[in-house]
Amino acid sequence: MYGHLGEVMQGSNLWPSNPSKFKQLMEHYIDLCTDVSRKMMRGIGLALGGSADEMEGEIAGDPFWVLRAIGYPASCILDEHDKADNVVGCGEHTDYGLLTLLNQDDDIVALQVRNKSDEWISAPPVPGTFVCNIGEMLKILSNGIYESTLHRVINNTPTYRVCVAYFYEPNFDAAVEPLDVCLQKTGGTKSIEGAVYGKHLVSKVINNFVM
Repeated sequence: MYGHLGEVMQGSNLWPSNPSKFKQLMEHYIDLCTDVSRKMMRGIGLALGGSADEMEGEIAGDPFWVLRAIGYPASCILDEHDKADNVVGCGEHTDYGLLTLLNQDDDIVALQVRNKSDEWISAPPVPGTFVCNIGEMLKILSNGIYESTLHRVINNTPTYRVCVAYFYEPNFDAAVEPLDVCLQKTGGTKSIEGAVYGKHLVSKVINNFVM
């Protein structure tokens, strides 16, 4: 489907038989997340001074997406120092694509983001909402107007935690470069190198996951 480059990303989804409607419900959830993300990107296009369709067509007219349902086992806390910052469930990173929608347990604070003072601060879940991360491709498109913020997960709770992360990405073969409207807003000079999204994604997957 994505040629030789995309072979590492191809394969059938392995759906569990229990619960019986898991596949049906998750596919519906993915459709809803895709629709929400596309609408958000239309709003971002307008906010940047372009058109609502700025991110469509060759950029994200046929968006690649990934969904991960992530379980974090309960943690055995040894002391308050460990509880503060030493039990890392997912190391610091930025997301690869355009937008990430995080659906988290409402009562567990685990996500942290790095602020401009290089401090880790918590991003508490708000019931009934998503946390939205900006990805590296949106940083490129906006020529740095939007920042792809470092974040991590601290796993210091005695309760099992679930996070469902939906990643909305450009077309797999999109050549992502700063948008003209963003170049105009940032002095006319490209400050971030472009990337072919599929190559960028595959290189990240190969380097970060056991294949």
